[in-house]
Amino acid sequence: MNTEIIFIIEESLEGGYEAKAIGHSIFTEGESIDELKKNVVEAVACHFEPEEKPKIIRLHYVKEEIIAS
Repeated sequence: MNTEIIFIIEESLEGGYEAKAIGHSIFTEGESIDELKKNVVEAVACHFEPEEKPKIIRLHYVKEEIIAS
């Protein structure tokens, strides 16, 4: 049993945020960080059986920024 699952969080090109689980086919999105967190918890609950569900959800935020050189 996995004790944690990690999601990569990025800003969406259309606005809001996107979350993708590492090592699992779980994807979700939200207009705000609070909505995204709620959707991540729901997505994990739907993906795993209760006895297999990870105890910890880790969110890894990635922010890409481009600057002129």
